Amino acid sequence: MKKTTGLLAGMIVAAFLLGVVLVSGQQPQPQPPQPPGDPIGEAMFPPEMIMQHQREIGLTNEQKMFMRGEIQKTTTRFNELQWQLQDAVEALSEIMKSSSVNEQQALAQLDKVLDAEREIKHLHIGMAIRIKNNLTPEQQARLQAMRHMPGLGQPGPGPGPGPAPQPYGQPRPDGQPQTHEP
Repeated sequence: MKKTTGLLAGMIVAAFLLGVVLVSGQQPQPQPPQPPGDPIGEAMFPPEMIMQHQREIGLTNEQKMFMRGEIQKTTTRFNELQWQLQDAVEALSEIMKSSSVNEQQALAQLDKVLDAEREIKHLHIGMAIRIKNNLTPEQQARLQAMRHMPGLGQPGPGPGPGPAPQPYGQPRPDGQPQTHEP
Protein backbone atom coordinates (compact mmCIF):
# COMPACT_ATOMS: atom_id res chain seq x y z
CA MET A 1 0.00 0.00 0.00
CA LYS A 2 2.80 2.43 0.89
CA LYS A 3 4.58 1.62 -2.37
CA THR A 4 1.38 2.40 -4.25
CA THR A 5 1.06 5.69 -2.36
CA GLY A 6 4.62 6.62 -3.33
CA LEU A 7 3.95 5.76 -6.96
CA LEU A 8 0.74 7.75 -6.89
CA ALA A 9 2.53 10.75 -5.37
CA GLY A 10 5.18 10.58 -8.07
CA MET A 11 2.58 10.32 -10.82
CA ILE A 12 0.70 13.30 -9.40
CA VAL A 13 3.89 15.39 -9.35
CA ALA A 14 4.75 14.34 -12.91
CA ALA A 15 1.20 14.98 -14.14
CA PHE A 16 1.20 18.43 -12.55
CA LEU A 17 4.54 19.39 -14.09
CA LEU A 18 3.54 18.10 -17.51
CA GLY A 19 0.20 19.83 -17.28
CA VAL A 20 1.95 23.14 -16.67
CA VAL A 21 4.04 22.64 -19.78
CA LEU A 22 1.29 21.36 -22.04
CA VAL A 23 -1.63 23.57 -21.10
CA SER A 24 -1.94 26.39 -23.58
CA GLY A 25 -4.33 28.55 -21.59
CA GLN A 26 -6.64 28.59 -18.63
CA GLN A 27 -10.39 28.19 -18.35
CA PRO A 28 -12.08 31.58 -18.05
CA GLN A 29 -12.78 32.40 -14.41
CA PRO A 30 -15.55 34.69 -13.15
CA GLN A 31 -12.97 36.67 -11.15
CA PRO A 32 -11.39 40.05 -11.75
CA PRO A 33 -8.68 40.05 -14.43
CA GLN A 34 -5.40 38.62 -13.20
CA PRO A 35 -2.01 38.22 -14.81
CA PRO A 36 -1.80 35.19 -17.11
CA GLY A 37 -1.18 31.96 -15.22
CA ASP A 38 1.11 30.47 -17.82
CA PRO A 39 3.02 33.08 -19.81
CA ILE A 40 5.14 30.42 -21.52
CA GLY A 41 2.07 28.43 -22.49
CA GLU A 42 0.51 31.56 -23.94
CA ALA A 43 3.50 31.97 -26.25
CA MET A 44 3.45 28.36 -27.48
CA PHE A 45 0.96 26.22 -29.39
CA PRO A 46 0.03 22.72 -28.23
CA PRO A 47 0.39 20.13 -31.00
CA GLU A 48 -3.27 19.16 -30.47
CA MET A 49 -4.38 22.69 -31.30
CA ILE A 50 -2.22 22.82 -34.42
CA MET A 51 -3.49 19.44 -35.62
CA GLN A 52 -7.11 20.35 -34.97
CA HIS A 53 -6.78 23.57 -37.00
CA GLN A 54 -4.33 22.38 -39.65
CA ARG A 55 -6.58 23.34 -42.57
CA GLU A 56 -7.50 26.75 -41.17
CA ILE A 57 -3.84 27.67 -40.71
CA GLY A 58 -2.69 26.10 -44.00
CA LEU A 59 -0.32 23.51 -42.53
CA THR A 60 1.81 22.00 -45.31
CA ASN A 61 2.62 18.30 -45.69
CA GLU A 62 6.24 19.09 -44.78
CA GLN A 63 5.11 20.77 -41.58
CA LYS A 64 2.85 17.82 -40.74
CA MET A 65 5.72 15.37 -41.26
CA PHE A 66 8.01 17.55 -39.12
CA MET A 67 5.44 17.65 -36.31
CA ARG A 68 4.88 13.89 -36.42
CA GLY A 69 8.62 13.30 -36.18
CA GLU A 70 9.04 15.72 -33.28
CA ILE A 71 6.11 14.23 -31.39
CA GLN A 72 7.39 10.70 -31.97
CA LYS A 73 10.92 11.56 -30.76
CA THR A 74 9.56 13.40 -27.75
CA THR A 75 7.14 10.62 -26.84
CA THR A 76 9.85 7.97 -26.98
CA ARG A 77 12.16 9.96 -24.73
CA PHE A 78 9.29 10.96 -22.43
CA ASN A 79 8.43 7.31 -21.83
CA GLU A 80 12.06 6.58 -20.88
CA LEU A 81 12.12 9.56 -18.53
CA GLN A 82 8.80 8.59 -16.98
CA TRP A 83 10.28 5.21 -16.01
CA GLN A 84 13.35 6.93 -14.56
CA LEU A 85 11.16 9.33 -12.61
CA GLN A 86 9.05 6.50 -11.20
CA ASP A 87 12.18 4.63 -10.11
CA ALA A 88 13.59 7.74 -8.45
CA VAL A 89 10.31 8.52 -6.66
CA GLU A 90 10.03 4.93 -5.41
CA ALA A 91 13.61 5.05 -4.10
CA LEU A 92 12.95 8.38 -2.35
CA SER A 93 9.77 7.00 -0.84
CA GLU A 94 11.67 4.02 0.55
CA ILE A 95 14.31 6.29 2.08
CA MET A 96 11.65 8.49 3.68
CA LYS A 97 9.86 5.50 5.29
CA SER A 98 12.68 4.96 7.77
CA SER A 99 12.08 6.11 11.33
CA SER A 100 15.38 8.00 11.09
CA VAL A 101 15.96 9.44 7.63
CA ASN A 102 19.50 9.92 6.34
CA GLU A 103 19.21 13.53 5.19
CA GLN A 104 22.16 13.40 2.81
CA GLN A 105 20.86 10.24 1.14
CA ALA A 106 17.30 11.61 0.94
CA LEU A 107 18.41 14.91 -0.58
CA ALA A 108 20.65 13.12 -3.08
CA GLN A 109 17.68 10.99 -4.13
CA LEU A 110 15.46 14.07 -4.30
CA ASP A 111 17.99 15.56 -6.71
CA LYS A 112 17.47 12.51 -8.96
CA VAL A 113 13.70 13.05 -8.88
CA LEU A 114 14.09 16.76 -9.67
CA ASP A 115 16.60 16.03 -12.44
CA ALA A 116 14.14 13.69 -14.14
CA GLU A 117 11.33 16.23 -13.79
CA ARG A 118 13.59 18.96 -15.17
CA GLU A 119 14.53 16.84 -18.15
CA ILE A 120 10.84 16.11 -18.86
CA LYS A 121 10.05 19.84 -18.81
CA HIS A 122 13.09 20.57 -20.96
CA LEU A 123 11.98 17.91 -23.45
CA HIS A 124 8.45 19.30 -23.79
CA ILE A 125 9.48 22.94 -24.00
CA GLY A 126 12.12 22.05 -26.60
CA MET A 127 9.52 20.28 -28.73
CA ALA A 128 7.11 23.21 -28.41
CA ILE A 129 9.85 25.62 -29.52
CA ARG A 130 10.81 23.50 -32.54
CA ILE A 131 7.17 23.18 -33.58
CA LYS A 132 6.54 26.91 -33.15
CA ASN A 133 9.67 27.74 -35.15
CA ASN A 134 8.38 25.51 -37.96
CA LEU A 135 5.20 27.58 -38.25
CA THR A 136 5.10 30.72 -40.36
CA PRO A 137 4.37 34.06 -38.65
CA GLU A 138 0.95 34.04 -40.36
CA GLN A 139 0.15 30.57 -39.02
CA GLN A 140 1.21 31.65 -35.54
CA ALA A 141 -0.99 34.75 -35.75
CA ARG A 142 -3.99 32.64 -36.81
CA LEU A 143 -3.44 30.21 -33.95
CA GLN A 144 -3.05 33.08 -31.48
CA ALA A 145 -6.34 34.59 -32.73
CA MET A 146 -8.06 31.19 -32.45
CA ARG A 147 -6.80 30.82 -28.89
CA HIS A 148 -8.65 33.98 -27.88
CA MET A 149 -11.89 33.13 -29.70
CA PRO A 150 -14.47 31.63 -27.32
CA GLY A 151 -14.75 27.89 -27.87
CA LEU A 152 -11.92 27.56 -30.38
CA GLY A 153 -8.60 27.77 -28.61
CA GLN A 154 -9.59 27.27 -25.00
CA PRO A 155 -9.65 23.79 -23.52
CA GLY A 156 -12.90 22.61 -22.04
CA PRO A 157 -16.46 22.02 -23.16
CA GLY A 158 -17.76 23.29 -26.46
CA PRO A 159 -16.54 23.08 -30.04
CA GLY A 160 -12.89 23.74 -29.12
CA PRO A 161 -10.08 21.22 -28.79
CA GLY A 162 -11.58 19.60 -25.69
CA PRO A 163 -10.08 19.06 -22.28
CA ALA A 164 -6.52 20.02 -21.55
CA PRO A 165 -4.08 17.29 -22.58
CA GLN A 166 -3.18 14.78 -19.91
CA PRO A 167 0.14 12.95 -19.65
CA TYR A 168 0.04 9.68 -21.54
CA GLY A 169 -1.41 6.92 -19.42
CA GLN A 170 -3.22 9.34 -17.11
CA PRO A 171 -7.02 9.34 -17.17
CA ARG A 172 -8.76 12.20 -18.85
CA PRO A 173 -11.00 14.48 -16.77
CA ASP A 174 -13.98 12.35 -17.85
CA GLY A 175 -12.29 9.30 -16.29
CA GLN A 176 -11.61 7.53 -19.59
CA PRO A 177 -8.07 6.32 -20.38
CA GLN A 178 -6.15 8.30 -22.94
CA THR A 179 -5.92 6.54 -26.30
CA HIS A 180 -3.07 8.50 -27.90
CA GLU A 181 0.35 9.71 -26.86
CA PRO A 182 1.34 13.39 -26.52
